[in-house]
Amino acid sequence: MQTLLLYLLIMALVAGAVFAIVWFVFGRGEELPPVEPGTTLTRLPTVGISGDDVRALRFMQTFRGYKQSEVDWALARLAREVDDLRTVIARLRERESGTGVTPGTTGVPDVAAEGVDNPENGRDQAVYDDQDPNPASREAGPSTAIDR
Repeated sequence: MQTLLLYLLIMALVAGAVFAIVWFVFGRGEELPPVEPGTTLTRLPTVGISGDDVRALRFMQTFRGYKQSEVDWALARLAREVDDLRTVIARLRERESGTGVTPGTTGVPDVAAEGVDNPENGRDQAVYDDQDPNPASREAGPSTAIDR
């Protein structure tokens, strides 16, 4: 009988220790508050988007899929980045060959000649060589609260 009581006491102590460890590791089970309307967790670097940045993209889920405004914003940023890179390539090829090739003749829009109010126009193109962009310089995603 004494062995049975000792066995039950040890089992209770082990169960209590496991419960305490699980409680400290996983918390009390409270849920995170929802993201405030008009904000998003979708982020891309301000300059020098890499393939890892694109693969790390995550969009907010809605009833019928992803939040369309976030996807549209990300696609517009990626398209602008591709246009910037193609413009840089065209300028480097022009400089290398010495011909009069301009971005307008290659079918690639001249990003630096477009609107002046865009802060990304005319930026230093040397930032594309940086393979490890600073995570502190991440640009926040779209700020629209419209959920299409």
